[in-house]
Amino acid sequence: MFPVHDDTERIHGRPYLNYGLIAVNVIVFIYEVVATGYFSNEAATNALLQRYGAIPNQVLSGNVSSIFTSMFLHGGIAHLVGNMVFLFVFGDNIEDRFGRIKYLMVYLMWGAAATIGHSIFAIYAGNGEIPAIGASGAISGVLGAYLLMFPRARIYTLIFAFFITTVRIPAIAFIPFWFIMQIVLGFLDPLSGVAYSAHIGGFLVGMATGYLWKTLKLYQQQPVASKPKWYYNKNRPNKVEMGINAQPELIKGPDFYEIIAEMRGVTSTSEIKLDYDPNTKIMRIYSSAPNTSEVKIKLPDDISEPQVDQVQYLNGIVRIRLR
Repeated sequence: MFPVHDDTERIHGRPYLNYGLIAVNVIVFIYEVVATGYFSNEAATNALLQRYGAIPNQVLSGNVSSIFTSMFLHGGIAHLVGNMVFLFVFGDNIEDRFGRIKYLMVYLMWGAAATIGHSIFAIYAGNGEIPAIGASGAISGVLGAYLLMFPRARIYTLIFAFFITTVRIPAIAFIPFWFIMQIVLGFLDPLSGVAYSAHIGGFLVGMATGYLWKTLKLYQQQPVASKPKWYYNKNRPNKVEMGINAQPELIKGPDFYEIIAEMRGVTSTSEIKLDYDPNTKIMRIYSSAPNTSEVKIKLPDDISEPQVDQVQYLNGIVRIRLR
């Protein structure tokens, strides 16, 4: 299974830090290729790994710098591409929720925790002098946090068997399956050269971080311009009243407002209709399709002539950006 993308939309724009992490990994890999002749120069390769790789005995003896330098080294193009695809698919939404600075901090923390966990296991197994490299530990932390923060997301996944096809797999199924595979493979082939213990350690720390983030609500809430409520128009036939928990959100950006609301029974964005009453400042969101819901939300007083910049609809959620 190979993830392609997910259906979780970002709120805060492009994930430039995630792009930056991918770029740094690629640049460092190019340096590795040049310095080692694509790993054909054994002496140069060993020197590079000894200098920048995370050697378990040295890590637990206080060599902190190698913990972080090893996160950006990779042992081949397949190793690099596999890690970067996972980081690209899952990292953007973690950055979106944590913010760039906090995301960088937890990414490095997950990588460090994975490296230390692997070092303890490696010394116990008698492999304390073998360098560990790769972003897998930190990315495993990204997966652990993603599972806790977006369990209902669907992952568009390439399946390679006797044929190639794409399926949508819920994150709550895809990520635990990946984690179980790390445990099984690590148990069956502990000497394979893959640091499964780092994957497991990073994943568990990432899950713990995601749990604390959701439980303690440490993420920075966007300022809400008004307190929106659901309105049910009894005069409109064939309308289904929304559930009590389906509260819409009004998010204020630097130069825009964004409405996020749940609307069931809609099949495409073209069915979404909007009416705005400038006197009451109420935006009515409804659909031309039968048996669908209707939402009315009061816009803040500082909006005089809202212009609809974008309307998106995906999996029962409509997002409307106003300028």
